[in-house]
Amino acid sequence: MIDEIILRRYGDDVNRFLSGEIAQEEFSAIRLIQGVYAQLQEGYHLVRARLPGGKLQPRQLIGLAEIIETYGQAGHKVAHLTTRQDVQFHFLRIEDTPKVLDHLASCGITTREASGNTVRNITACPLAGVCQREHVDVHLHVDAITRHFLGNPLTRQLPRKFKISISGCGEDCAQGLINDVALVATSRDGVGGFRLFAFGGLGAKPRAAVELDPFVIEADLLAAVEAVVILHHRYSDRGNRAHARSKFLRDQFTQAQLTEMYQAELQRGRSLGRPRVQGVWRQPEDASPPRQGMARSVAAQRIPGLFAVPVSVRLAQLCNRQLRGLAALLDALDLKQVRTTIDQNLLITDVPEALLNELRDRLAHIGLSVPRTGDDVVNCPGAALCPQAITTSQSLASRINGGAEDLRVRINGCQNSCAHSDIGDIGLYGQGRRHHGTLIPSYTLQLGGDGNSGNGSLAISGPSIPAARVPEAVRRIHDDFREQRNSSESFRAWVLRVGTEYFNVLLADISVVKPEEVALLSQDIGTSAVFNVAKRGIAECAGSREDPLALLEAELLYQRNSRNAFLIDGNLSEVRACIESSVRTMIGTLDRIHGGTGSMQDTERAATALQQWFPDEPVLVADFEHVASALSADDIDVASLADQVEHWVTLAVAACRVNQRPARAV
Repeated sequence: MIDEIILRRYGDDVNRFLSGEIAQEEFSAIRLIQGVYAQLQEGYHLVRARLPGGKLQPRQLIGLAEIIETYGQAGHKVAHLTTRQDVQFHFLRIEDTPKVLDHLASCGITTREASGNTVRNITACPLAGVCQREHVDVHLHVDAITRHFLGNPLTRQLPRKFKISISGCGEDCAQGLINDVALVATSRDGVGGFRLFAFGGLGAKPRAAVELDPFVIEADLLAAVEAVVILHHRYSDRGNRAHARSKFLRDQFTQAQLTEMYQAELQRGRSLGRPRVQGVWRQPEDASPPRQGMARSVAAQRIPGLFAVPVSVRLAQLCNRQLRGLAALLDALDLKQVRTTIDQNLLITDVPEALLNELRDRLAHIGLSVPRTGDDVVNCPGAALCPQAITTSQSLASRINGGAEDLRVRINGCQNSCAHSDIGDIGLYGQGRRHHGTLIPSYTLQLGGDGNSGNGSLAISGPSIPAARVPEAVRRIHDDFREQRNSSESFRAWVLRVGTEYFNVLLADISVVKPEEVALLSQDIGTSAVFNVAKRGIAECAGSREDPLALLEAELLYQRNSRNAFLIDGNLSEVRACIESSVRTMIGTLDRIHGGTGSMQDTERAATALQQWFPDEPVLVADFEHVASALSADDIDVASLADQVEHWVTLAVAACRVNQRPARAV
C-alpha cells in the first residue's frame, strides 16, 4: 500500500513538473530517489531497477522485456546490467517513467533508492546458497538489510551514496574491498558470524575497505551495519560532495577512533532491539574457489547432481528477445531463477546435470553462451550515454579481450570507476591527454587489482595510452605475462613482482604521440566527432542537492524513534542523549539555513540567535529558553523534557517552512 502511494505521488509530481508547477531542481530530488536519472541526451532519462543479490524470476524477465518493447526508443531497446547487480533502461521519456515504475512494481521490482544519497542495491556473491565453500546462504541477510534500510528515515538524506556487499565465505566473491560496508561470513568456535569491513570506495580517490569488526554475531548484523551508516550520516563532509563518501572519514579520524565510535553506535543499536536474522549455517566443503567475482565455467553446487551455469552477456546488454528467451527456457526446463552478477553477466542455478547440454543449446538459440576465454570484459555505458564520461568505453570494450589467460579487463569512461577498474587484472579509465596542443582520448592503465576484502588490494597505476592503441597495450601485457610468469603465478602476483616501471618501459613507444600521429589519434573509438572533455550534461551520480530541512526531519525522526525505544526500555541516560542530539541538530540546521556554518552548539548563543532569526515568533524563543534551562539541570523528568523538545522543534520547523519551500523527500 505504501509503495502504491509513493508511485501515485511520483506520477503526480511528473505531471506537475511537465506543467511547470515544480522547478527542475526540486523535481531532480524527487525522481532521483525513485531511481530515475537524467541522461546525456536531452529529453531522455534512464531508470535503474534494484535487484537485491541480483535475483530474477522468469516472470520478471518478461516484465523487463515488456518495458523495452513498450517504452524503449528505436535503436535502444536493451536492458543494461550494472556492476551492482541492477538492471537499467536508457532512452526513456520522463512522461513514461511513472508507467515504467508501475510496471516494475507489478513484477515485484522496485526502483526506489536505486540512486541518490541512499543505501544502494546490496550485492552478494552470485553463488550464494549453492556454493560448496560457503558458511551460510547470505540471500536471507541481503533481504533483511534491504528491508531495514529501504525507506528508513536514517538513510533518506545521507551525505552521499552508501554501498554494501555480503559474501558467504572468505573468497569474498562480492568484492567487498570497494564497498562502504562489506560483510564476509566466517565462524569462530563453531559459531557463525561476519567479518565487517568498512570505508571502502572507488572514484578519483579510491580507498580499500579496512576491517572494523573481526566478528559480528548474526544477531547483531543489522545493528552493526546501521552503526557504520550512522557514522557516515553524522560525520561525513556534507559541505563538499567530492569528499562526502564514507571512505573520507579515515582522513578525519584514526582507525582507533572510528572503531570506538562504531562500537558505541553498535551498543546503542543492540539496546534498540533491531530485528534479528537467522540463517542456516553449515560446514564449508574443501572445494576449489570460484574465479574472483564469478564462476567462469559450469560449477558443481553443494547438492550433488546440481550445477550453476554462468552466462556471458556481451557489453552487458540484453535485448527483449533474449529476455523472453531466457524466461521461456527457464520455464521449459523447470528452473526457478537467474541471477545478475557484478561482472555484468548472468548465472543460472540448480541445473540438473542431465539438462546441461540442452541448456547450452537453448542459450545459443537466443544468442547467449557460457563464458568464453578472454570475454571477461566489464564496461560502463561511457560517453555515449553518461554526462560524466570522457571516453567511449563501450566502443573500446567491443574491441578488446583478456586473451588466452582470460584476464579480467575493466573499462571506465572516467575516473568514477563504475566498471571497477581498480580491482581488475587490467583496468582502464578514460581521460583527455594533451599532445602537441591537441587533446587525445586516452586511458590510464590500472594493473593487478583484487577486490577481496581480506587479502586483496587496489590496482597499481600504469602509463596513459591513446585510446586507439589500448587494444595493443592489453595484448602486450597479456603476452608478457604468459611468457614470463612463474609456475602458477597469478597476474596480480606477477604485476607486483615486476613493478610499475616494467610497464612504463613495455608500453613506452605507444604512450608517446608524435606530431604526425595527432590527427590519426584525435578521434575517440567509434565516433567521428571532435574529441573534447567539456561538461556535456547534468552529472547526477553525486545525488541531488541537499535540502537542510529534509535532512533535519530525517534526523529528528530517527532520534525520536530511538528515544521512544529507550523510554520503553527504561534507559534514561540514552533518552537524554537522544533529546540533546535533537536539540543540537535543530540548532545547527537553523544556523546553516540562516547563513552560518551549522556548527553552532551553545544554547546561550542559540537563544540570542533565535531572537534575531525569528523576531515575530516570541513563543518559539521562549520555549527554547525553557528547553535550555531543563537541559542544564542535573535532575530532570526526561519524559516531560522529551515532550517539550518535541513541541519546540515542531514550532521551529514550521517557522522555517514559512520562508522556505525545500525539495520534498519521498
